[in-house]
Amino acid sequence: MPEGDAVLRTARALNRGLAGQVLRRTDFRVPQLATTDLSGGTVLTTETRGKHLLTRIDHRTGEWTLHTHLKMEGSWRVLDVGRRWPKPGFQARVVLGTETTEAVGFLLGTVELLPRDQEHAAFDHLGPDILADSWDPDEALRRLLRQPGRTLFEALRDQTNLAGIGTIYAAETCFIAGVSPLRQVADATERLPAMLQRTRELMKAEWSRSRRMWVYGRRACRRCGGTVSLARVGPAGQERPAYFCTFCQR
Repeated sequence: MPEGDAVLRTARALNRGLAGQVLRRTDFRVPQLATTDLSGGTVLTTETRGKHLLTRIDHRTGEWTLHTHLKMEGSWRVLDVGRRWPKPGFQARVVLGTETTEAVGFLLGTVELLPRDQEHAAFDHLGPDILADSWDPDEALRRLLRQPGRTLFEALRDQTNLAGIGTIYAAETCFIAGVSPLRQVADATERLPAMLQRTRELMKAEWSRSRRMWVYGRRACRRCGGTVSLARVGPAGQERPAYFCTFCQR
């Protein structure tokens, strides 16, 4: 699943292509919005809350927010009008077209249209957004410590604690801190503030684009060369892969 930094890059691409532009065509290919037409509306901006995308549109029918989430397989592509889509049409869930640009959302996990004054319903449950200017590390720490017996891996990925971190950054954050992702939150209380700060710096630097991971998805640790261990962590049916080096992480 794309993490907070990848979602932020998606928002920037949508803003470059759509912000301030009048929609000449809209096509919502989900049952609940099949008859919705926002053509003639103006796209104001696309913002993020953690992994959620909020595209605000002013239309004669009202002030709307298109809430989308990429989940595991979703993506947005911003293309010149007339350019061939990079994925088959049956995978498209949303099409927003201006005079010169088409933004196509493929395999989006969430698509809903909310009145602007109700958009908060999409993200009220989230903890502080680690990439936001309003990032509140003290509140994030408070939420993490509510369940001291959870593994660090689960706690860092829990979007109600802090929004934006997924499987990749949960693993890499723990590696950089030298702590096993299987350790309990209570065992890393003193390290957590520095871990969060370092993760925020890495994500804002778009570090994951280089894909030079220390342990995530690797067979050998990039630091010591030892074998990377893999554990499946999480509730039954919702397990996620936690990569770690047993030599570099304790």
